[in-house]
Amino acid sequence: MLKFTANLSLLFSEAALIDRFKAAKQQGFNGVEIQFPYSLSAESIRTALQENELQLVLFNVDADDLLQGGEGLACVPEKRGQFRSAVEQALGYAQILKPEALNVLSGRCFKQERLPEYLETFNDNLSFAAGAFAALGIKTVFEAINTLDMPGFIIHSGRQMLDTLEQLNCANLFMQYDVYHLYRMGEDPVEFISRHADKIGHIQFADSPGRGQPGTGQIDFDELFSSIEQSAYTGWVGAEYKPVVTTDDSLGWFHQYRILTALRQL
Repeated sequence: MLKFTANLSLLFSEAALIDRFKAAKQQGFNGVEIQFPYSLSAESIRTALQENELQLVLFNVDADDLLQGGEGLACVPEKRGQFRSAVEQALGYAQILKPEALNVLSGRCFKQERLPEYLETFNDNLSFAAGAFAALGIKTVFEAINTLDMPGFIIHSGRQMLDTLEQLNCANLFMQYDVYHLYRMGEDPVEFISRHADKIGHIQFADSPGRGQPGTGQIDFDELFSSIEQSAYTGWVGAEYKPVVTTDDSLGWFHQYRILTALRQL
């Protein structure tokens, strides 16, 4: 049976972030994830987790201006010092919240001639982060993001993620496999997850195109969820989509999965 997390940065956005923990629990989630939790204190998040008996599975290291159209942080040579400060910030939150994994977003390069330098910077920064988070027993993950939604993103394929893992050879470094982003890049998530499940530290999903909930696009989620169940992957699966209706009304896939799973166990 799959363990699903609700991504509170996208789901339950009808409520303030601090109130989304309760909303997720009321809908049956036992785990949550947040893209960037830093608008709340770590202590307030810990209280919300405890009150609702939730586990915070994952959050991101700060990415500076990435979501505002900028290059981001982890790959930009001129921002090495700022990245290390962001790692320290994430460590402070992690010491209190104890997530399973921390995600490092590589960022974008807008000058093609500088791409090798950006890739080298990202590898150095990713290795630094993995070493820092290993001290707390926390996995470090990184993800590929499609270049249709985010032009210039330097890691945008499963092959690049595998190559990065091989180059860095860090014991606590894993891929974060985002089904939506890799499907948008023309890859087959079912085939990739089946082959490389042991190298994946976290999975996220949304339907494609549109990034809505399952059933709003082209992805066969019955096949996807079944393939993850049958693979060697044992971690959480994150619902990181943009509901096209209210979040509660978008969760038919989740309740149906739980019902079918319960029936199989009879």
